[in-house]
Amino acid sequence: MITESLSVRVAGKHQAARDVVSLELVDPDGGPLPEFSPGAHIDVHLPGGYIRQYSLLNDCLQRSRFLIGVLREPRSRGGSAAVHDLVQVGDLLRISAPRNRFPLVAAERSLLFAGGIGITPLLCMARRLQATGAAFELHYSCRSRDRAAFLDEILDSALAGHVRAHFDDEPDTALDARAVLAAADARTHVYVCGPSGYIDFVRDQARDAGVDEARVHFERFALDEDQRPAAPAEGDTAFQVQLASTGEVFDIPADETITSALDRQGVFIPVSCEEGICGTCLTGVRAGIPDHRDSYLTEAEHAANDQFTPCCSRARTPLLVLDL
Repeated sequence: MITESLSVRVAGKHQAARDVVSLELVDPDGGPLPEFSPGAHIDVHLPGGYIRQYSLLNDCLQRSRFLIGVLREPRSRGGSAAVHDLVQVGDLLRISAPRNRFPLVAAERSLLFAGGIGITPLLCMARRLQATGAAFELHYSCRSRDRAAFLDEILDSALAGHVRAHFDDEPDTALDARAVLAAADARTHVYVCGPSGYIDFVRDQARDAGVDEARVHFERFALDEDQRPAAPAEGDTAFQVQLASTGEVFDIPADETITSALDRQGVFIPVSCEEGICGTCLTGVRAGIPDHRDSYLTEAEHAANDQFTPCCSRARTPLLVLDL
């Protein structure tokens, strides 16, 4: 998905927890930033050519700044390390306009489950729910208190009465997700964000508690090893892609991704996760049938076959005509 970008200045950089920093981004000329809704994220262009997605955690009615939180990933491919080590106050960065694949649905009651850095979109949701007087609970799980980003800020705010904190090294704070979800009635919507294993755990507990899957909303930041899309492998075949704008046709080898093959031949598609979870590379399809291997698009969007993620997906037909 190639979206128009805008320039922002880094007005603040703070240590939010162990291995987590927060960035405050503002318009360089002091103007208002674009509107956004709870659950929205932005693409951030970082030193080194990386593009990464970060959820907005501040009040969505606040137009003077964007706040993001970034965890230093132990196996970082460069994005989180760039934020922690290279980005400084005063720097100018390019970002996308906010977009939202994890919206807050109007409901009589909401249950929010945050695992680690998954607190960021849910904190924005909690702020909005608090401001509107809605009924909600926020369950925040972390390995330890020193790793719980924004915890002091949360507990010192009006949100405190809605928050339950759970830490792996404090057994008496353990989360009984099954019990919490079993108490949810048909008017309750559930939101979960965090590590993939945490999301799967909460979704499984919700299913066992009888919560309708249509009322369970989630957003992944990364996939576990066993969930990652298969790399081009022995069973894959070569195919071609055509650019709708020029008519040019390019060969995609059996052992290379579309984005890599096109980049090598002078056609650049921005990528970030390279796992089919972020949507940065989302590209329209004019003709042909993609072999969808992402977890970003819904089943209905897969069935429409009018867009796909070329970072990991391939083709079921000999030719794909792309909206490029």
